[in-house]
Amino acid sequence: MLSHRLIFIRHGETDWNAEARLQGQLDIPLNARGLAQASEAGKRALKILGPDGVRDSALRYVASPLDRTRHTMRLARSAMGLDPESFETDPRLMELTFGEWEGLTWPEVQARSPHSANWREGDKWNFVPPGGESYAMLEERLRPWLETLSSDSLVVSHGGVARVLMAMIAGLPPERAALSDIWQGRVLVFQENRFNWI
Repeated sequence: MLSHRLIFIRHGETDWNAEARLQGQLDIPLNARGLAQASEAGKRALKILGPDGVRDSALRYVASPLDRTRHTMRLARSAMGLDPESFETDPRLMELTFGEWEGLTWPEVQARSPHSANWREGDKWNFVPPGGESYAMLEERLRPWLETLSSDSLVVSHGGVARVLMAMIAGLPPERAALSDIWQGRVLVFQENRFNWI
């Protein structure tokens, strides 16, 4: 059971999100819609927690080191009235890598690697793309980070990370977690063994 509250924000939209391209760990910047979503997420966090609840003394702020997550954190913190640069990064919060598939759309993956694409559709949690990571591997990367969580925290990370946290913290079955929609511009609150979208 998670003993501290975890406020999770997925980075804002990128052009590759809009095109349904597999980004993984490639550093794709936010687009105009993503910039607005990042600020909206910060406003939602402020509304949920109140001015005292978002202060640096009340929350630890941590982001994935990729540009799209750091930019989202800066915009969210600005919307909360905080110093946009005052946060940590942790490489364990990076998105899972899709290896050789990064930059491709799913129809392109299916055309190039139909057998592998079908295998992933049948077991999305455990399938490892060529040169990439599975959700199960991402879970092993995230576990040590989650075990160090010693205070209420606000995290800006990625869709894959949110899905794994849903399984690890809330016990969502992995096959369901792997298919969960992870919204941009909203806030996902993990508390005890539950999660709730705001």
